[in-house]
Amino acid sequence: MQPFELTASEASALIAKRELSCEELARSTLDHIARTEPDVRAFTYVDADQVVRNARELDKTPPKSPLHGLTFGVKDMIETADMPTTYNSPIYFGHQAGKDAACVGTVRARGALILGKTDTVEFATGGRRAATRNPYNFAHTPGGSSSGSGAAVSAKMVQLAFGTQTGGSHIRPAAFNGIYGIKPTHGVVSREGAKNYSHTLDTIGWYGRSVADLQLVAREFRLYGIDDAPVTPLKGLKVGLCRGPNWHLTEASGRAALMTAAARLADQGAEIVDLDLPPDFDHITHAQEVVMRGEGRAAFLPDYLANHTLLHQDFRDLVENAKGYTAEDMVQAYDLAASCRRQFDGLFGGTLDVVLTPPCIGQAPIGYYDTGNPAFNSMWTLLHVPCVAIPVGLGDMGLPVGIQVIGPRFSDARLLSIAAACAPAIHAPAKLAPVDAAMAEAVAA
Repeated sequence: MQPFELTASEASALIAKRELSCEELARSTLDHIARTEPDVRAFTYVDADQVVRNARELDKTPPKSPLHGLTFGVKDMIETADMPTTYNSPIYFGHQAGKDAACVGTVRARGALILGKTDTVEFATGGRRAATRNPYNFAHTPGGSSSGSGAAVSAKMVQLAFGTQTGGSHIRPAAFNGIYGIKPTHGVVSREGAKNYSHTLDTIGWYGRSVADLQLVAREFRLYGIDDAPVTPLKGLKVGLCRGPNWHLTEASGRAALMTAAARLADQGAEIVDLDLPPDFDHITHAQEVVMRGEGRAAFLPDYLANHTLLHQDFRDLVENAKGYTAEDMVQAYDLAASCRRQFDGLFGGTLDVVLTPPCIGQAPIGYYDTGNPAFNSMWTLLHVPCVAIPVGLGDMGLPVGIQVIGPRFSDARLLSIAAACAPAIHAPAKLAPVDAAMAEAVAA
């Protein structure tokens, strides 16, 4: 096995024992990127010489943390002191902030090796799409807006990468690329230095190749309870199978992923129960759009005024309130979100440990412009709850399909522990059988 093929957890253990140097990992990764990047197109910026110099400096000191020397990609709408941050916008070509965003500064201070900037949908929102292609099939999207980060981790071009989610920009690419990802509880990771779209929704998360990789990063961000989260047994785990208000949008592969995951958990002793959300949740997808677009008007007003001709029409429409949402719409959306957050948190306890639900409609769409429907993400973003994406297998086109597990607000540490218990049972890299009535009935029973 070449060093670039190691998961973050595997490489961390070797670096700690001095059986692998940071420079060896960096050079192996850069060689792999040189071979792979012409096809995947995950990056907007990599300075190979600087990466090697930084890795060599890291080898001069004892490991600062389990992240020491691990390769990290940064979505190109998150600022880095020593690399351009372009937001995939013609307004900001060559722009360099000169300061790390808070999330980048945190992992860099703990010894992570920032390898480069990964491509993104313009401003992580709309307009221009990333040039990135899905590593499983170059004719398909890797999802968006965290396109390059998801593809880079999937193609083993980095071990870890930052993404963001305002609607479905983080969890959906995890599913499309067959990797693990966490969208933490809103606000537990500072968004300072990341492009603002919606202060109520914007959330920074990260990708890895295993739940253990996600936990490595979670510890360095000091998520509540992460240092003493108990191991979760799978037997007796109470899992709510939640199709949700948008189930009618799912494709056959998405339905197969959810039902297969539930069946596999049941085989290992988990208790699967159908979970129907309260009626208020039927309106929460629309509420998320109202909040996102309402707050986005202010976020893009400066560029609308100063760089109008270079600003994509998507953002002009946003500032001009093309959808016509009113102040009353905003109030109703905020109030519904507050009510649904309390209702959702209240579902957990003696009869429910975790929610199992789709992360996307199905397999990644063909082409690059359609990055996928965020319907199975946006409601959870508005609820501010933590979500962990877990691969299940491959759909009929040979593309990844997965699920997400969800917990109440600020249960990130326990949710990762639950995900660690579930993942070995759920994830099997093979094509899934279609869902039939017998499977659905057996899982429901």
